[in-house]
Amino acid sequence: MNRQGHKPGRRLTRRAPVFTLLTSQSVRFLSNTMSSRPDTDSLSSETLAAQAGGARRRRKEARPQELLAAALELFVEKGYAATRSEEVAARAGVSKGTLYLYYASKEELFKAMVRDCLGSPIAEARAMAAQFEGSMTELLAILLREWWAHMGQTAAGGISKIMMAEARNFPELASFFVDEVINPSNDQLAEVIRRGIAAGEFRPVPADAAVEVLIAPMLHMVMHQHSFGACSVGGRTVDPEAVLQVQLDLMLNGLLAPSEKTN
Repeated sequence: MNRQGHKPGRRLTRRAPVFTLLTSQSVRFLSNTMSSRPDTDSLSSETLAAQAGGARRRRKEARPQELLAAALELFVEKGYAATRSEEVAARAGVSKGTLYLYYASKEELFKAMVRDCLGSPIAEARAMAAQFEGSMTELLAILLREWWAHMGQTAAGGISKIMMAEARNFPELASFFVDEVINPSNDQLAEVIRRGIAAGEFRPVPADAAVEVLIAPMLHMVMHQHSFGACSVGGRTVDPEAVLQVQLDLMLNGLLAPSEKTN
């Protein structure tokens, strides 16, 4: 071993720099790849500015919906009182100040969320019912199934649980919910029952009381789904479709005039 500490007879070679190991084929591949990329230098500043502006506009237009989606998640998870505006902003990926550009307070954010998740579907259902030309039996079944599709099969059902739990502490929000959700949906169902009675399809019953009988099992399922059903505590498994089918059968066979009853 020499004084440099290397064994005799072994020639030390210097490792070639990485760039010298590229083959000509690799060089051609890289050249083709680079040439296929858009030449941003050739784009005008006006074009680039327009593209950036369009992306910002699309992002800005989508932001209210992103905030509402984040609000729904958090309100359902934590309740109204426990949810802070900055948490909603953080989940939506924006600052608290940005949230307030769209919604001036947590209360306004909650109201906007209720209108988006529940108010809009109710308005659509009312428009559909006004133009419906079939039997009221058919319409009633459609409306109940649509109600369940929006309230039972989405996170929106959790809003009803929030209001049931916190209405006493937030009476102004409770009043808003009654005006925007409970009254319109109940009035719609009552109108269907009255139309069925007027047409001789249903026997005379107090329409408003019949609505309470219709809604109660549905609301119970929503409450169960967002309480016991949301955690592993055992007990019975609720089959919403089976419950809805029995509810319609019991209600309709109780509502139908004698000549319309089925066996």
